[in-house]
Amino acid sequence: MAPAVDSAILEVLGLDASATTMRSHGSSGFASTFKLSTTVDGQPTHYFVKTGRGADAEIMFKGEHASLNAIANAVPNFCPRAYAHGAMCSATDTFFLVTDFLELLGTSSSRSGPSLAAKLAQLHTTPAPIPPGHDSPVFGFPVPTCCGATAQDNTWCASWPDFYANRRLRSILRASVVNHGEDAALADAVEKVAERVVPRLLGSTTTEAASGETSRPVVVHGDLWSGNHARGRFASRGGGGDVEEVVYDPSAVYGHAEYELGIMRMFGGFGREFWDQYHRLVPKAEPRDEWEDRVSLYEL
Repeated sequence: MAPAVDSAILEVLGLDASATTMRSHGSSGFASTFKLSTTVDGQPTHYFVKTGRGADAEIMFKGEHASLNAIANAVPNFCPRAYAHGAMCSATDTFFLVTDFLELLGTSSSRSGPSLAAKLAQLHTTPAPIPPGHDSPVFGFPVPTCCGATAQDNTWCASWPDFYANRRLRSILRASVVNHGEDAALADAVEKVAERVVPRLLGSTTTEAASGETSRPVVVHGDLWSGNHARGRFASRGGGGDVEEVVYDPSAVYGHAEYELGIMRMFGGFGREFWDQYHRLVPKAEPRDEWEDRVSLYEL
């Protein structure tokens, strides 16, 4: 039996309950997922809905909502746009996220429009917006985001090495201590990397650095592995649309473009043709002979 559409979702989208249905669609390790179908101005319309329980789901959906829209604002039609998130009325401590409905297709499907490398290059060369309350670019993100089930601290920093050392390496170590207890060897290793390796490889990468646009923060997806991109069609209105290269399930941050490449290379799935085209559009930052070391650092 199809689940009833929660009144909070109907209200925030301005939908008529009598013309709206929802059924299970797809799967997720961290949420229940649904296809919501309705009629808007006489036209069949579809949305993708995630629901989940507890404070972790609330944080995750708020972060994904902001992440999707940050990417969509920078590169239209690269990811679903998010429309709403919040608390459900029909169940206590349960939350929802509503986005465009994306019909995923096989990678062998013919596409129109730019390649994955071209879209990612556009994302990585579009300056991130200056957040309210700041008069210059900063590294971070307006809200916490989740990479898998791990909540990430995105508090603003003027320095990229400071952000990576403190908001990623040391922050994740603190979360590990909370979840798994103290590990002296791990703590020592993380501290050595944060104290010695990060300054050595990332240098003085601030928003004011002389290196210019390579140091200016851009929106990065933050969890771009082979399972989070595909070819697909935005099927929210009318079920049509071109087949395009798309990404989803982001954990975005305003960061250095190379940060994206760590998880991409760690999990694989991006072939030589992709990398050749990407680097024609986004040349490796200087010093180029340390590029491999920097990307290896971002795999941690």
